[in-house]
Amino acid sequence: MAIITEEPDSPTPKKQQKPLKPTSRTPQSTTPKPTKSTKTTNTTNPFHFWFYFTISVSLITLIFMILTSLYPQDPKTWFLSLPSNLRQHYSKGRNIKVQTTPNQPQIEVFAIQEGPSKASDQVLIVHGLGCSSFAFQKVVSFLGVRGVHAVAIDLPGSGFSDKTIVVEEEHVDDGVLGRLKDMYSEIQEKGIFWGFDQLVEQGYVNYEENKIRVSKRNVVKTVDLGPEEIGKVLGQVIDTMGLSPVDLVLHDSALGLSANWISENRGLLRSVVVLDSAPSGAALPVWVLEMPLLGDVVLGLGFAFRRLLGTCCLRWVGNAEAECHRILLKGKDGRGAVVGMRRSLNSSFDLNEWVALDGVKGLPMQVIWSDALSKEWTEEGRQVADAIPQAKFVGHSGGRWPQEHNSEEIAESICQFVSSLPKSVKQTEEEPVPEHVQKMSDEAQSGDRHHHRHHHGHDSHGHGHEHAHAGYMDAYGLGQGWAM
Repeated sequence: MAIITEEPDSPTPKKQQKPLKPTSRTPQSTTPKPTKSTKTTNTTNPFHFWFYFTISVSLITLIFMILTSLYPQDPKTWFLSLPSNLRQHYSKGRNIKVQTTPNQPQIEVFAIQEGPSKASDQVLIVHGLGCSSFAFQKVVSFLGVRGVHAVAIDLPGSGFSDKTIVVEEEHVDDGVLGRLKDMYSEIQEKGIFWGFDQLVEQGYVNYEENKIRVSKRNVVKTVDLGPEEIGKVLGQVIDTMGLSPVDLVLHDSALGLSANWISENRGLLRSVVVLDSAPSGAALPVWVLEMPLLGDVVLGLGFAFRRLLGTCCLRWVGNAEAECHRILLKGKDGRGAVVGMRRSLNSSFDLNEWVALDGVKGLPMQVIWSDALSKEWTEEGRQVADAIPQAKFVGHSGGRWPQEHNSEEIAESICQFVSSLPKSVKQTEEEPVPEHVQKMSDEAQSGDRHHHRHHHGHDSHGHGHEHAHAGYMDAYGLGQGWAM
């Protein structure tokens, strides 16, 4: 019996090559896939996302701050948003009303003071452009502790003083809108039936074309005073607070703003202290604030303004201190006021010519200057002192704006200087009394003496005359004096 067995077919070479083809294609088809995944990884890099996100947020914030700066805050809202140290500073001061122009409203000037008001040493501190009395609060406090009556003011347009005023201006109506207003006013004056009659008879309203109509409107103006107006402010503050003869402390650009007034009002002054006040200009670069976009960025961003102060005005400045200066400068259009005052500065001011004037010769002066900023600035201070023959030069360790860490040092230098000066003599000037009143006064005095000698029992009657006489003298200002 035959056994049939099946042997497996041996693979042919063609069949062996067929499975090799997909095998060779597999690496070719799979090799591009990692490349695609690599590209996908690069496009989803988180660094790119956060970079563009930060740029977008910064631009949106900047645009928002610029737009909000165009619309000033309500005064009450602005004050309630102040930091606590600024509100405390405001609570310690008072407002003084001054008049710089006869036909314009009064301006309120903010002032802080420390020390006895009847002290023999009366110090008035005037700050420079961009600064305020906030920078001198510690100086004023240290002077008050030493028995000096010290006052620091905010110049109009700075600090808490008025930065804008509302004035009434006349406006001539012209053009198409002006004619429409004229026509409407004519109809209001003569009646609507007159207007209908004009339309029926002539086809138009025959108003007076040649009549010039002047309307009045209230306009908000920035307070940007020049040297002449600043002099009026100083004179009225000294008179209102009874500071004459005053020891005037001029900081930064205040020397150029008040130089003319000093030379014309020698009788109100006892001495002048020049505190880092260079004739060349102000420490704060006001031209930066004057530029439209750059000024908005500097005042809108706290770190930018802090960097500006640290570069030009202060040796070291903290966030809270810089923020207070920024708020006071930005609020209520303080930027516009400071820019306007810079334009009115006397760029041709010559210190040598000024000290040679008759109103300045012999006036005791002191130069207090920062000797820690740079050699160039220290040298400029010595040149200022050399130009003033009677001036004493004293250095301090701070910047061009005073700070808390060197306020006591500055106050001590001022105190030593004013204490070394001859004390002012209070003189009494009597108003001439009318002849008939003087006769009655003499009779009353003789009657008092008569009762005192012969009628001791009527002392109360005599004292009654004496009190009446004293009240009369007070009404005429007798017994009261002012410093010369």
